[in-house]
Amino acid sequence: MSLTGVRSISKKIKKGQFPTVNIITMGCSKNLVDSEEMMRQFQGNQFKISHESENADIIIINTCGFIDAAKEESINTILDAVDLKENGTVSKVLVTGCLIERFKSDLERELPEVDKFFGTNQLNAVLEELGAVYKKELVGERLITTPKHFAYMKISEGCDHPCSFCAIPLMRGKHVSKPIDQIIKEAQFLAGQGVKELNLIAQDLTFYGMDQTGKRTLAPMLRELAQVDGIEWIRLNYAYPNNFPMEMIEVMASESKICNYLDMPIQHLSSQVLKDMRRGITRERTETLIKDIRSIIPDITLRTTLIVGFPSEGEKEFNELAEGIQDLKFDRLGTFTYSQEENTTAVPLGDPVPKEEKERRQKTIMEIQGKISREKNEAKIGKTVKVIVDRQDEDWLVGRTEADGPEVDNEVIIQEGHALPGTFVNVEIVDAEDFDLFGRIVS
Repeated sequence: MSLTGVRSISKKIKKGQFPTVNIITMGCSKNLVDSEEMMRQFQGNQFKISHESENADIIIINTCGFIDAAKEESINTILDAVDLKENGTVSKVLVTGCLIERFKSDLERELPEVDKFFGTNQLNAVLEELGAVYKKELVGERLITTPKHFAYMKISEGCDHPCSFCAIPLMRGKHVSKPIDQIIKEAQFLAGQGVKELNLIAQDLTFYGMDQTGKRTLAPMLRELAQVDGIEWIRLNYAYPNNFPMEMIEVMASESKICNYLDMPIQHLSSQVLKDMRRGITRERTETLIKDIRSIIPDITLRTTLIVGFPSEGEKEFNELAEGIQDLKFDRLGTFTYSQEENTTAVPLGDPVPKEEKERRQKTIMEIQGKISREKNEAKIGKTVKVIVDRQDEDWLVGRTEADGPEVDNEVIIQEGHALPGTFVNVEIVDAEDFDLFGRIVS
């Protein structure tokens, strides 16, 4: 940082004119929660928050280091911020998050224009760099940047699973559960801000409590969370299939606030590929688990994520995956193409599947899923469903059912009727496409 930049920020603080900070979030909803907590801490230190870099004195970039595309996007965002610093628009650029945890020394060498780099879980150090202090009284509080009626809530950090393709443990460390009293306090704060839908996130929800008690305690935590006034929907994301705690499904069945929705990334359906991925589960056990879950909640919405193009995925293994998807008929499904990540245990397997072939396989899976999704959507025509309204788009409203998480799942296009964003309405479904429903408000 230039001496001029240091002096300008110092002068503002001395005069009581606290700097304006723009925190740019890259990657997943877990990063978003970290950024929202950081913004609240800066607010508590009288800093101003802007969501426009051109109006800020300081830019903080919370990076993602998950896959190649995310890393490239983070680097490009850093370069854009450095350009703003060099032309005098901003005084200081700080960079934090997962990418830095993995490549800090390389980035320091290649990007000397950045004032300082921080890894994950270094909120205190970021605050101190700008003359702010961590305020314990603000624990559980955030500056919500999603639409005010829904929020993400992280219940744990890190991961203990040994998946061969994944660098998350290298970036986020071992699994650490958030104390239940802190979770309840945070939920109460969010409800007080008008949040009606909590989307629970973690690297693995099902591992909650293992580090505290030696056993999985997600189910009793969910029962307590469901008692928070003001929260109407609780949605469960990122549930690891191996050693899945079925009591979690029993709580879902008995607690009306917990959506009949489960995001459970299975990654593959070839037992050989699952073994090479070090997932600790086979195709047969995966199929049995899904059957057991559906036997308890027949109308549950199951979302999953797959990786195509893993090094040991030949045509035979890919066909197993494609056939399995047709048989299991997940309600929601997303795919990633395999990206070789430094220092993961899959690296010795190489990366033999060409990029074009990975993309072909991804397209094939999504074509299969499109047909499954359309069939399931068309079955809803004529039915009335509860919808939360997310936004107004031109002459119609856009919302979601209990079966749809924000930003990743189907939407309901409401073509008749009026309601404010954040309200629940009953919608009759009149038409359907692969990934959208169309309806009208009936009450």
